[in-house]
Amino acid sequence: MDIRNKKVLILGGWGLVGSAIARKIVEEKPKQIILTSLKENEAKEICAELSKEFKKPKNYFLPWWGNIFVRNIFKDLPRNKYLDDENKRSILIQDIIDELDDKIYKSSSLYALIKQFKPHVIIDCINTATAIAYQNTYSAYKDIFRQTSDKKNTDYERLKSSVEKSISSSYIPQLIRHVQILNNAMAEFKTKIYVKVGTSGTGGMGLNIPYTHSEEKPSRVLLSKAAVAGAHTLLLFLMARTPDGPIVKEVKPTASIAWKKISYGDIKKQGKSVQVYDIKFNDTVNLNGIFERKLKKDFKPIRNLKTVFIDTGENGIFSAGEFETISTLGQMEFVTPEEIAENVVTEILGGNTGHDVVTALDQSEMGPTYRAGILKQYAVSKIKELEKKNKTNSVAFEMLGPPKLSKLLYEIHLIRLIYKNFNDYISKLNSSRTKKILNLVKQNDALRNEILSLGLPVLLPDGKTLLRGPQVIIPSANEGDLITIDKKKINKWAEEGWVDLRDDNWKKWEKRFKDIMKDAEKHNEEFLSSRHLFNNDYWDNFESINIGKVVGWLFINEEKGLRIKR
Repeated sequence: MDIRNKKVLILGGWGLVGSAIARKIVEEKPKQIILTSLKENEAKEICAELSKEFKKPKNYFLPWWGNIFVRNIFKDLPRNKYLDDENKRSILIQDIIDELDDKIYKSSSLYALIKQFKPHVIIDCINTATAIAYQNTYSAYKDIFRQTSDKKNTDYERLKSSVEKSISSSYIPQLIRHVQILNNAMAEFKTKIYVKVGTSGTGGMGLNIPYTHSEEKPSRVLLSKAAVAGAHTLLLFLMARTPDGPIVKEVKPTASIAWKKISYGDIKKQGKSVQVYDIKFNDTVNLNGIFERKLKKDFKPIRNLKTVFIDTGENGIFSAGEFETISTLGQMEFVTPEEIAENVVTEILGGNTGHDVVTALDQSEMGPTYRAGILKQYAVSKIKELEKKNKTNSVAFEMLGPPKLSKLLYEIHLIRLIYKNFNDYISKLNSSRTKKILNLVKQNDALRNEILSLGLPVLLPDGKTLLRGPQVIIPSANEGDLITIDKKKINKWAEEGWVDLRDDNWKKWEKRFKDIMKDAEKHNEEFLSSRHLFNNDYWDNFESINIGKVVGWLFINEEKGLRIKR
């Protein structure tokens, strides 16, 4: 299709991929580009930025903002505002569940958007699967079951509200309604081509994906995202076979998408700075009786967490350790937004990239790339340069998940602060190692406070005493707020997400180092063929300890999280 003098609508235009596509599509001289985002400031920000960059007239880049999955009157409201209001919630349910009629159709914010601009081209960069699946229908179901377990004390109004919220979070009805409205509106207003930037839900990995948000492995919520993404692809496949509609394509990246910027500054979660709390070494809790996930005490914040990070757009910010782990060959690896943009625009222009999953449901995902592999070295070097300049260590932020990732990164970080390399650590007596690491945690207030403030408890060598902050990631909320403690649970929690200072854990790290070195020997050969990766050179001949590489190797070998398709 010739894009010249055509109107282009980019859903999710503020995001990493959407903005990259906007920059690429300007080259094709469209008449106008409309960029949307959930928030007003984001939509206006990207339009202002692109107008300045490309020196375009005032209305060339136009902003639109709001939630495209609800009716127009709800589009600027936080989800809880209409979920917690009985009348608004009833309207929402009807919009999702009832047969699609003209009233529901024309009340939709997506209909209003397409009617307003009548775009010739729509490029959808919204992560629809995440938006729908992360409403977490499992939590909604559990809330209902808790209330119905005590029939004598069931509060009808509260139960009614919970049931309705559960219906409102049902994945497939929401997805079907979205596709129905999208298809009808594009047909009505003569959209010529629709390209979806989709997702696999797991970054190209399988059911063995080690990355979760503290749910079980594999995570039901994460698999729900993959299921919604798959259902969405098949609905788009059906849309492409529907007469009088637009050409439909989907480009499906199957790797982590990065990056927007590399910087030093405040680390934020959900728009708020992560607080580092002042937690004294002797401020412990005894592990007996009941474990309280939320302590009834005030913790004093002393500063914002500030260090080096890499901004991956909608996926959030990663630490150096997290970025190196997830981008390890054999993990999610990553793909750049510019490469996605190149493929999207090529498909719109009529080219065949081999990455349209609507045309070919198999062998069409866009995986990690050579360019990204080269640029990873640049990103890593920049991160290290900024770490050195700012005298900081970017270890983990507990945003990528699972908590075990942060636990492993911090444990090996403690090791590398004391020991020069694998052999230096292996050569020392275990009792000596335990004592030195304990003293480091005891004396380094900044490091200790950082670990604890991220929700990672520290289990002291006696196995009975815990250092913790105001919140803990493990045990997870699924286990409840009051949990009876026993040795089995302590070992389970220590394995899942506690920084474990016990002797046995440091012996385990010794075995890991030996296993890595043994594995490297199998990869060494005289002729240096392309068959081998994790050889001595990869590990810098074991003269240093790279925390991200080590944990990446562990996720492949211990967690059985190897990526086998690229």
